[in-house]
Amino acid sequence: MEEKKIDRRVRKTKRQLRLALTELLQEKPIKDITVREIADRVDINRGTFYLHYRDVYDMLEKIEKELFAEFNEIMQSHKEETDPTKPLPILNDIFQFFIDNADMAIALLGPNGDHAFVNQLQDIVKEHCVHNLMLVYRHSNPKHFEYFYAFIVNGCIGLFQTWLETGMKESPEEMSSLAEQFILRGIQVLA
Repeated sequence: MEEKKIDRRVRKTKRQLRLALTELLQEKPIKDITVREIADRVDINRGTFYLHYRDVYDMLEKIEKELFAEFNEIMQSHKEETDPTKPLPILNDIFQFFIDNADMAIALLGPNGDHAFVNQLQDIVKEHCVHNLMLVYRHSNPKHFEYFYAFIVNGCIGLFQTWLETGMKESPEEMSSLAEQFILRGIQVLA
């Protein structure tokens, strides 16, 4: 019974620390955020922070690893879908991922965000999607795949950012449908 209480308290503390970090990342870059600021926002002492993380960078790295693990699970769950002309199911899951992690997504994709995080997301999507595109459009110019991928992934990240910044008024399903239309109309270049 005591172990469950501790686990719940640890989870609650980590949730509060994450919220404080995301709020601060919306105000300033990570290099300007201190452990004291995070602890003060959560109303804990710095020692409690250090029970969980070495420093602010370690905290961000651990949160990003959790996000990447979840994002990779989404991509792997769609691995068997080999028809890139039907991206709606994976787009639904990606938009749901962003809404489920909106606090951190807004911070990481915002002006004070982590460009390495965005680059790694792009790499994960590329690994999954470009291979499938090349199977379907194998007679197209390979260099066009790179351009098409860059165009689509950067467009989708822009779409995610705008959606998050404007308060996510549309549902993930509405946004997925919109993204699918953009992708499918753009994919005609490869045909």
